[in-house]
Amino acid sequence: MLKNSPIQSNPALLKPPSTGFKPIVVSGIQPSGTLHLGNYFGAIRQHVELHAAVESYFFIVNYHALTSLSDAKALRNYSVDVALDYLALGFDPTKSNLFLQSDVPQVTELSWIFYTLTPVSQLEKGVSFKDKVAAGLTANAGLFNYPILQAADILIYGGTLVPVGADQKQNVEICRDLAARFNERFSPDNPIFPIPEPYILEDVAVVPGVDGRKMSKSYSNTIGIFDEGKELKQKVMSIVTDSTPLEDPKDPDTCNVFALIRLFASDEKRDEIAAAYRAGGYGYGHAKKELLGLVTEYFADAREKRRELAKNTDFVMDVLREGGRKGRAQAETFMEKARAASGLITTY
Repeated sequence: MLKNSPIQSNPALLKPPSTGFKPIVVSGIQPSGTLHLGNYFGAIRQHVELHAAVESYFFIVNYHALTSLSDAKALRNYSVDVALDYLALGFDPTKSNLFLQSDVPQVTELSWIFYTLTPVSQLEKGVSFKDKVAAGLTANAGLFNYPILQAADILIYGGTLVPVGADQKQNVEICRDLAARFNERFSPDNPIFPIPEPYILEDVAVVPGVDGRKMSKSYSNTIGIFDEGKELKQKVMSIVTDSTPLEDPKDPDTCNVFALIRLFASDEKRDEIAAAYRAGGYGYGHAKKELLGLVTEYFADAREKRRELAKNTDFVMDVLREGGRKGRAQAETFMEKARAASGLITTY
């Protein structure tokens, strides 16, 4: 079981919600670039553990990626890469569902209903939207309305538990509000959607990038999960540190390199390195070499598995196809109820 495991630290997460809905884990990951250590520690490793323990739906949110990526070839390639990464990191498609967001059209259908229930003022307060625009992304309507599509992503499958990064907590709150509004307006006596709960792994929710800011594709400061060799070494050695001389004591708790080391190292190894920082005579170069070895070793097996999977893309597409089939079936059970409750008539 993983260090800081969501199940180990809170087994109650797998119990049925008090509302009577069965526990369902739902989460997505955006294929807007190469997945990095922030994605892994902030989301993927939780997904890999939870997917085998409870009914779950994990999807590659390629509609969301269009808010920042306009290169069709890149989007296709990144989408397949995400699937490869998940499977290499331990996701078992026989135990859960992995699929493409675009394979479930009910998601965008439900989004429109949610648009009509969302005050513009609520979206204007979106911290994630403001942060992304400040980081240089175009302030398009898709980015502004991102939380609504995300809410549809969660609720269309009856999601009760949403493993997300700390920066997505506000979006889950918007999702909770939308579920409550829909239920109160259209089905007060028999709620259609559960009120989902976020699950945030607090101590690793924010992973520093090579420049010290949160690791993010938007900041171009990432270390890829499957980076190796010269590329990995170059990125690790470029991590920003202060100018404390080699011989002087250093504070591991304020060091970007150590913040990454603690994610990979055992408790014993972490304490050993922290003591070396404080004793002096241990430079940031030493710490970076230690980190390089830890990252290389940690993903060694997954790296080899990914190479093998990349030779069999037909298998990967079959996984996505079957996951999409199951996702559509689950989505339609909720969409049928949502259409009927809101008065939408279909004749097909």
